[in-house]
Amino acid sequence: MKIAILDDYGNDALRLADWSGLDDIAVFHDTLTDHDALVERLSSFDVLCVMRERTPLPASLLERLPKLKLIVTSGSRNLSIDLDTAARQGITVCGTELRKTTTAELTLGLILASQRRIVVESNHLRNGQWQQGLGRDLAGLTLGIVGLGKVGQQVSALAKAFGMSVLAWSQNLTQALCDEHGVELAASLEDLLKASDIVSIHVVLSPRSQGLIGREALSLMQPTACLVNTSRGQIVDSQALVDALRSQTLGSAAIDVFDQEPLPDDDPLRDHELIDSGRLLLTPHLGYTSEQTFRLFYQQMVEDIHAWQQGEPIRELG
Repeated sequence: MKIAILDDYGNDALRLADWSGLDDIAVFHDTLTDHDALVERLSSFDVLCVMRERTPLPASLLERLPKLKLIVTSGSRNLSIDLDTAARQGITVCGTELRKTTTAELTLGLILASQRRIVVESNHLRNGQWQQGLGRDLAGLTLGIVGLGKVGQQVSALAKAFGMSVLAWSQNLTQALCDEHGVELAASLEDLLKASDIVSIHVVLSPRSQGLIGREALSLMQPTACLVNTSRGQIVDSQALVDALRSQTLGSAAIDVFDQEPLPDDDPLRDHELIDSGRLLLTPHLGYTSEQTFRLFYQQMVEDIHAWQQGEPIRELG
């Protein structure tokens, strides 16, 4: 049985789990986007271990992998896998558990780093300079959370610990849930954008949320406001975001997720002037990438493969 571990950027998979009971394992550290190249690479494998949505597996690709019998994804949901096609092809798809705190922690880290200018001022110090600008305290600011699910709830609790007021909105958000978590329910997305000093996105990517934060939405935000996205890149119009930052109709942004990952060299978000000024902070999708999380992912991938081989119950996707 041939097993492919995909998109192991940091060479972590074999280090964090015991794969010794499995034979013929190949680890790939890059991400291919061309389907012909992917078919050439993957056509001989029986099992694919995939990291989140780094390599999508649509119908057009799965139909060209006749040997494939099992896909194990990190996490309990992966919208980039065509589950219907996998079922038709007789491919079993299963997942792993997911630690629940990593993205919320990073979100607060990005807010602090952006608002206190931590990265840009550290770079100034490294270059022989001293303080080049003033950040602002979180205490007393209003955080607008788009999506009060599990991550949004954790971000809300952390923000309140820093003395922030919290507004929340999503299409199905209820007053009861807001009351439960001690946040104010915004009447609309527009009201939240206008009232917030910092807006943090925590809705899942769906047809309803794709492009949710576009030019019109960005124009409603305060000129000193900060937009934080640790959810999915496609929720924000990246070119509109860059234009808003360049025109200074938006104060700053901290972005951890992108339309295409890894981020291409020519992507408009790689604006060195905005980055060097501290108005744009980019991180390479660190929201879920922690030592503890990846150890959980890879150990349970091994468990899933063994369970599948032995005909035992597997962790089904949620």
